[in-house]
Amino acid sequence: MILGIGTDLANIERIAGTLARFGDRFRNRVFTETEQRKAEGRADVAGTYAKRWAAKEACSKALGTGLRMGISWRDMAVGNLRSGQPVMHLSGWAAERLRTMTPPGHEAIVHVTLTDDHPWAQAFVVIEARPLAAPPQPDHAAET
Repeated sequence: MILGIGTDLANIERIAGTLARFGDRFRNRVFTETEQRKAEGRADVAGTYAKRWAAKEACSKALGTGLRMGISWRDMAVGNLRSGQPVMHLSGWAAERLRTMTPPGHEAIVHVTLTDDHPWAQAFVVIEARPLAAPPQPDHAAET
C-alpha cells in the first residue's frame, strides 16, 4: 500500500547561487557529510546538490509534513547503491514520523528517483508499506 507520494522540482542555477552566497553554512545546514562528499566529487556539483535538495523536499511531502513539525533537512539523506540507484536514509524526526505512519505488521520502503535536465533537477519519492512475512506455520496435518 502507498503511504505517501512527494515530488519536487529545483532550479540548479538557484542552488548554485545559494552555494556561492552561503557556501559551507548552506551545505552544513542541509546536507550530510556523505552527501557533500558525493556532490563535491562530481563534475556538476550544483546539479548534484539540487537533485538532493529536491529529494529532501519530495520526501518531506511524502511524509505528509513538508519541512515543518520538527523535521530537519539532515534527517533525510540521499545515498546510492553500488549500481548508482539512489536511496533515501531517514533518521531523527523523519524516521520517527515514518514509524508512526507505518501500519502494524508492515515495513516501510522509501523509493526515490532523481533526474536533471539543466537548469532543472527533479525528484519523486514514494513511501510503500509492505506486509511483513508471516512466520511459517507448523503443518498440523502431518501430526495426525
